Amino acid sequence: MIRLATALTASLLIMFLPALEKAGAQVLEPEVIQTPRNVSVLQDEYGTGFGFNILMNNFGFGAGTEFRAVVARQTELTASLRITALRDASEQTFTDFFFGQQIVPNKFQRAFAFPLMLGIRQRIFADTIQEDYRFFLSASIGPAAAFTYPYFNDSDNLGYRFTGNELIIVGDELFRLQPTQVNDMFTGFGSGEWHLGGAGEFKIGLDIGSNFARLSSIEFGYFFYYFPDAVQLMMPNQPVFRTDLQRNNVVQTDIEGNIEFESFFEPQSFFGSPQITFTFGWFW
Repeated sequence: MIRLATALTASLLIMFLPALEKAGAQVLEPEVIQTPRNVSVLQDEYGTGFGFNILMNNFGFGAGTEFRAVVARQTELTASLRITALRDASEQTFTDFFFGQQIVPNKFQRAFAFPLMLGIRQRIFADTIQEDYRFFLSASIGPAAAFTYPYFNDSDNLGYRFTGNELIIVGDELFRLQPTQVNDMFTGFGSGEWHLGGAGEFKIGLDIGSNFARLSSIEFGYFFYYFPDAVQLMMPNQPVFRTDLQRNNVVQTDIEGNIEFESFFEPQSFFGSPQITFTFGWFW
C-alpha cells in the first residue's frame, strides 16, 4: 500500500512539474523600458502673448491687460495694467431688504487702484508634467495709483457718518440727530484725491491646453499695495457718548453745545489679500 502511494505521488509530480515551472516564470516581471520624453521649450512654441485679466480678492473684483514675452527656454517677462477695487479688510456690506441700498458701516471713502507692474514667470515641473498643464512661479512689482472719494456727504468735515440712532440733549430736551446722506457710486468724484504708492504679487499659475497659440491660465497668489502717505478708507472719528445716562447712544457735548469726537480708525498704508486671477488671450 505504501509503495502504491509513493508511486502515485511521483507520477503527479512528473505531470505538474512543467506547469510549476511556467508559473514560476510568470512571476518574473519584464524590465522597464524608459521611454524618452520630449520636453517642449517655450522659445520654440511662441515669442510673445497678450491677454485679459479678471481677478478676485478681498478688495473685490478687478480687470486688466497683460503682455508676455519669452526671454529664455522656460522663462517669460510680463507687463500688466489693471484697475481694482481697494477697501479695508474689516469692511462688511449690508443690503436693505426692501430698497436694495447697500450700506458699509464705518466706511469713510471709496477707492479704486491702478497698478502697473513688471514681472517674471518661471516654468516648473516641465520634465515631469504633461504639456497640457504648464506650471509657473511668478512675481511682479511696480508703481500704483489710488483714487479715493467720499462715501458720504461730510459737509461739516466731521469725519463721521451719523446713522440716525444718535441722540443729543439740548437744554432739557432729547433730540435725534439726522442721518448723514450716503453718496451713490458716482457722487463725490469732484472731491476725490490721488495717492501714489506701489504694488506687488507672488503667484503660482497654470497654463492650460496643448495649443500654445491660445492663452488660458489660472493663478493663485498674494497681492498687496503700499502707500507711503497712508490712505483713510474708514471713518477717522466717532462721537464721545455719555456714560452718565442709562441710554448708550446720547452724544457728549462741550459747554458750547458742540459734539465731542475722538479718534476712531487710523489711516492705512499696507493692503494685502489672497487673489485668484484668470487670463484669456493668445500667443504668436
